[in-house]
Order: sequence, then structure tokens, then C-alpha cells
Amino acid sequence: MDRSQFARASNGRRRRLTSDGGRATIEALFKPIKPKSPFPGGGLVIVRSRRAQSVGTQPMTSARVYEIDLLRFLAALAIVLFHYSYRGHAADDLTVLSYPALAPVFKYGYLGVELFFMISGFVILMTAANRNLGEFVIARIVRLYPAFWTCCTITFLVTLAIGEPPHSASLVRYLANMTMLSGFLGIVSIDGAYWSLFIELQFYLLVALLVSGRRIHRAEPFLWLWLLASAALAIRPVGVLSSLLIAEYSAFFIAGAGCFLIRSNGLSLPRAALIACSWGLALFQSMQKLRSFERHFNTTFDIFAVEGVITLFFMVMLLIALRRTAFASRKEWVLLGAISYPLYLIHQNVGYMVFNVAYSGVNVHVLFWGTIIAALICAYLVHALVEQRWSASLKTVLNVSADRLQRLAARSKQDASQAVRP
Repeated sequence: MDRSQFARASNGRRRRLTSDGGRATIEALFKPIKPKSPFPGGGLVIVRSRRAQSVGTQPMTSARVYEIDLLRFLAALAIVLFHYSYRGHAADDLTVLSYPALAPVFKYGYLGVELFFMISGFVILMTAANRNLGEFVIARIVRLYPAFWTCCTITFLVTLAIGEPPHSASLVRYLANMTMLSGFLGIVSIDGAYWSLFIELQFYLLVALLVSGRRIHRAEPFLWLWLLASAALAIRPVGVLSSLLIAEYSAFFIAGAGCFLIRSNGLSLPRAALIACSWGLALFQSMQKLRSFERHFNTTFDIFAVEGVITLFFMVMLLIALRRTAFASRKEWVLLGAISYPLYLIHQNVGYMVFNVAYSGVNVHVLFWGTIIAALICAYLVHALVEQRWSASLKTVLNVSADRLQRLAARSKQDASQAVRP
């Protein structure tokens, strides 16, 4: 090609680019980016995506987030310190021991449950993303029941051995508790901490409905509907509907789920708005709840401290969603996260009963911190000796049973279809 031919070709390319108004260039600039990570290079990326991306139809990632394990442990520890230093002595005569040195701070430790709910919204959406309904149900049973059965049994036996009013137990009550459904049957729990498990089960049911309807990858519109319904119920409660939608705590579940969507699919304006609106609803409902807390414990809570802690939860979870917490990501946190659940289950009533028996003969500081250490050791043993040893076997049994049920159902359907043939 000589110089004149090259010039004519170059002019032709310029004319074609000019004739379409640079449309190809503009489309290339604004074409949705589909990186392996929503935030390549560690920078903040707001994904300008098509409608399908905005509702979360992209594949959801399920890589372990170690920061969540640390948060889970800190939430459980805050609840332990709330129960031991303040709650047990402040109301309901659960224990004779109080710990004034920590009570002014850790009377706000009850907010650890709200953090648990945020974490649950994040983790459950992540674990449900690539499972069918049967797999999701089996995964939840395997995760919850081995530690629960063990801790419930320990609490029952300790209650029989050293329990005095208001701590009591019966065989019927124990067996009902072992189903983890006692809260729905109106049966008093063996341990007061179990109340949050019933909230968790309701959340799992809502997620299971999305999984069964194959809408888990389109969860965002449902989260918005749930949030709007909860906001309406916060203004004008409707008993049954408020309970079914977990309206009192839904803002935390929704925010956690929204943070997972951001981490998995990228930041968008609708998702940012979802987190912001959930935060506003959480603050509003926390103020409402505070009045009943003050009446029950006959004390005052600093509203700014409560709102500040809740805001901190949202900020930390959002930073995790935006992948800005790599500095705190450590594999060592996995063990702390693993013992958090049995720690939550085992600590409360057993600790109260130990306090009541040993208070008169043991130094209060030794008793207080010694019981916390003992609870941590027990939680580790439950994890190591029960969860690690038996969860896999339970999963195998459940999977085999599910397969057999599916084959029986298929055979029954086939037999029924053959029976109606002429």
C-alpha cells in the first residue's frame, strides 16, 4: 500500500467513525463491566448495569468472608457480657451476681443480636444462592441442630442438678425444646437465649420460599417489598402480619442481604438506597424498642449510644460488602466464628445457675471471668466433639433419606399414571 492509498483508507475510517456519531466508542465506554470481582484493583466501582443485573441475576459468589467470622464472635461475646454483667441481675431475678464495672457499657450488649441478624441476612443469602430447596433445608438442619441438641441437653441436666426458681425444667418441656419449635408452640424455652432462634427460623422460611420459587437470584425486588411492608407495619402494626414478616427485626436481615448483593454483584443506586432505607428503619424501630427496655430494666439508655452502635454495624457491613476490610481478613477467625453459635446457646442459664450456687463462696471477679472462660471452653468442645464429628454424618443421612423420598415419590407418581391408563 503506497502513501496515497494509506491516506485514503485512513480518511475512510475517520468518515465511518464520524458518520455514526462515535456510537461504537460511546457504547464501549458505557457497556456494563463484568469483572470477576465487582471492585477490581480495590477501587470503588458503581456498576451501571442492565435491569437484569440490578435485580441480582448474576451468579452469586459464595467464597468465605473471614471478617464475618470475627463479627459473629464479637456479637456473641457482647451478648455474653450483657447477660452476665447486667441483664441477669437487673430484671427477672435470674441471678444474684452483678458486675457494676462493666454494666454501664455492656447493658448495650443486647444489640449483638441485631448484629447477628445482619450477619444472618448476609450469610443465608450467600449459602442459598447455589442450592435447591432440599439442599438449603438440609444445610440449615446440619448447621443448627447438632450444637443445639447438645447445648439444650447440657442446660436441661444442669437445671435438674442445681437449678432453683426461676430456673426449672421438665422432661416434656425438654423434649419440646429439642425440636427447636417450642417457641411456635407456646412452650417456655429451656434457655431464654433461644428466642432469637425462632426469629432466625422465620427468616429461613422466607428465604426457602424464594429458593423454592427459583427467585433467590432475583431477591432484590422481594427485599424492597419486605422493607416497605415492614415500614408500614412499624407505623401501623398488624399482629399476625408483623409476626410473619418479622417486622421488628426485618431491617437488619434486609440490610445484611443487601450487603451480600453488593459484595456479589456490585454497588448500584438501588442497592445503596436499600441499605440506607434499612438503616433508617432500624434506627426508628430501635428508638421504639428502647422505651420498653427502659421500663423492663427500670433504667435509662442513651439513645445516641444505641443509634451510634447500630450505625456502626451498618458501616462495617457495608465496608465488608465493598471489599474494604481485607486488612482484617484472617483465616484464624474461622474458629472464633465456629464457636460463636454454641457459645450463644450454652452460656446464659447455665451461667446464671453457676453464679447463684457459687456466689457466696467465690470471689466475684474470679466467678465472673472464670464462668466466661468456662463457657468459651464448653463452646469449643461442643464444636470440636459434636459439630465437627457428627455434622457430616447427619448430612449424609439426610441426603440419603431425601434421595429415597424422591425415588418413592417418583415411583408413586409413575404407578398413579399407569393406573389411570385404559
